[in-house]
Amino acid sequence: MERREPAIQVKNVRKVYRMGDEEVVALNRINLTIYKGEICCIFGTSGSGKSTLLNQLAGMEKPTRGEVLIQGHCVSRMSEEELAAFRQKYIGFIFQSYNLLPSMTAIENTAMPLMFRGMEKDKREKIAEGLLRKVGLSHRLHHYPGQMSGGQQQRAGIARAFVTRPQVVFADEPTGNLDSRTTADIMKMITGFARKYEQTIILVTHDPGMSRYADRIVTLVDGNIIGDERKR
Repeated sequence: MERREPAIQVKNVRKVYRMGDEEVVALNRINLTIYKGEICCIFGTSGSGKSTLLNQLAGMEKPTRGEVLIQGHCVSRMSEEELAAFRQKYIGFIFQSYNLLPSMTAIENTAMPLMFRGMEKDKREKIAEGLLRKVGLSHRLHHYPGQMSGGQQQRAGIARAFVTRPQVVFADEPTGNLDSRTTADIMKMITGFARKYEQTIILVTHDPGMSRYADRIVTLVDGNIIGDERKR
């Protein structure tokens, strides 16, 4: 594993929040290297620091100390404008709440990241349609989110996350609102895309059952890594 290319490097990251006169340590000197093509599960209960760690990895928050690098680029030092451009190029997101725009159809939602890259409408929608068919939504291409079930919306969310072939995909409780059968289908899709294109997946969850889909399980408690187990 050490010979593989690092996708994400977390170096001595500490995150402290001020609440009045008190300081709350959310992350305490986190060091972590996640490799290209790895499916890494960040596991922890509520308050463990996993959401804060996700925010650091994705550049949504700045660390109090330390730094985060993705593909060798230090995201913790980027401006908001630089981060936006970097995410468009390298990163995909899958959310628990799907985050589809209600005024756009499945194909329009899926094609949106390609629109930000300046791709013409016909081309981006052809690519989006191909992905939607792969995730089983050939009959929902022109349906709006309100006309789809939760599982169908999450399939569209997966298609959108992978439409640009990002090198890193962050999945934040991606099946938290779904039943067990749909959860299994969704996770097979996510891991299938990742294996096919050698993408790095960061799966953040409080559900221990999700670890079965990961190559590696990093466990957080009170802002500290207390476990780091590789399954493959």
